[in-house]
Amino acid sequence: MQNEKDRILIWIGAEFTHFLLAHILQKHHDAKYYAIIDITSNPKKFFEIQKIVKFEKIWFFHDEININKKNKPDIEYLKNFEKKYDISLWKFAINERIFYNFYDFHRFSSDEILKIEENSLKFFEKVLKEINPMFFLTKVPSFHHLELFKELCKKHEVKVLMLNYAKLSSKMYISEDIDKFDYIKSLEDGENDKKNFEEMKSYLSQNSPIKQLNEFHNKESKNSKSKLIGLLKFIFTKNRTNKINYNYYGRTKFNVLSDILIKTISKIIRYNFMGKNLLKETKFDVPYVYFPMSVDLERHILIDSPFYTNQIEVIRNIVKSLPIGYQLYVKENPSMVSREWRSISDYNKIMKIPNVKLFHPLMSNKKLLENANLVISIAGSSSLEAAFYEKPSLVFGNVFYELLPSVKKVEQFDKLHKLIKETLIEKVKSEDLSRFVSILEKNLFDFNMVKIGSIISDELYYGSSNVDVEINQEKVNELITNYYDELNFLSDEHLKKINQHKNAIK
Repeated sequence: MQNEKDRILIWIGAEFTHFLLAHILQKHHDAKYYAIIDITSNPKKFFEIQKIVKFEKIWFFHDEININKKNKPDIEYLKNFEKKYDISLWKFAINERIFYNFYDFHRFSSDEILKIEENSLKFFEKVLKEINPMFFLTKVPSFHHLELFKELCKKHEVKVLMLNYAKLSSKMYISEDIDKFDYIKSLEDGENDKKNFEEMKSYLSQNSPIKQLNEFHNKESKNSKSKLIGLLKFIFTKNRTNKINYNYYGRTKFNVLSDILIKTISKIIRYNFMGKNLLKETKFDVPYVYFPMSVDLERHILIDSPFYTNQIEVIRNIVKSLPIGYQLYVKENPSMVSREWRSISDYNKIMKIPNVKLFHPLMSNKKLLENANLVISIAGSSSLEAAFYEKPSLVFGNVFYELLPSVKKVEQFDKLHKLIKETLIEKVKSEDLSRFVSILEKNLFDFNMVKIGSIISDELYYGSSNVDVEINQEKVNELITNYYDELNFLSDEHLKKINQHKNAIK
């Protein structure tokens, strides 16, 4: 039907940007709006009574998850789901930070995990069948259940509009996949405007990811007062979230306070250890391969690189694969401060590996890139930056800059020695990078998600220290008023993408 309204489904989490976006988008695009709300218990009240966005229907994700230990998971349903959609469920589940390896408050049994999967997937299928959405708007999934729903939408031919970080300053892009630009098939889709490397280094300098990183860390260091208020709210406010939301199982007030104390002390001890033992300078007098470590618990390791989550093992395998004459330089990621750094035992394990030098997070990433012979990363921004310094690179995960011929993906460790030797002699061509930059310029837009996210966090969640609080509607209205221009711009970018998909279908 020609006059049929678009059916738009939006995933709304605690970060709240997509709720604000929905309000502006609704003003400009007459469509039917639906939402899946992924939040804790106390904010739920806001969504039940709010009048800011008119939704045809909303669902609360965690209301759909019912783990009764008496009921076993429906294994046949899960088997059939995997077969029907060609999706490996354990690949997602094992790498879920809440289920395994990173969560200290509750040990999930296999049956609990599979029951959560069953509940989630049945709910997802029910929603898709009921409303048959045309578009799904979402943030980049950091938890596996949202990634599963995104993939399920694609299987149902729902166009996904995912708001992605571009690893360049405040640049963002909207696409169906994190590792691709929509409707860009190859580097040949870009224009060679014959920029030289110095001009392209200037582009990198103007859009350096370090700017946004510094902005984030500066903001985090200044909101200790807000975090203290949030912590006090947590202590003296009643909540049921740890009983009904599996992300919070075991998070009693005592356990959380103990965890905060232990991590605060560990953070200080670990940083002092790094100051005494990790290298802060070098002469750059030997050939080396550079491996900047990624932040644990991040999406680009757990979801984009699901088989390379143990970075110490990755380092060992890189060292095994180095040609004679090359050393491996490893640098700790400055953003690991948000995870209280790695354990001292992890740093000792890395430093004991022969032919490895471990550098302090304050060591200049730029100098290490400039002097390297080859850059290897899991899926981080350094392998993108490497091309601007005329350095080839290898990645383990899915990245959008794999369009560049100088960026190659590692498929298996037993082929790594040969791949390293081949890539070491790879030359970065200025015309390739020029085409790639033109693709970036056409697909990226300026939206400071870190800044907006920090402001939302301060206004609603006491600096992210406590997201299980009641949301003040007046503060939400103030956010819309104060940042209307930015949100209106973001709405325009989503409308452009919706129209691009519609034109492609015709």
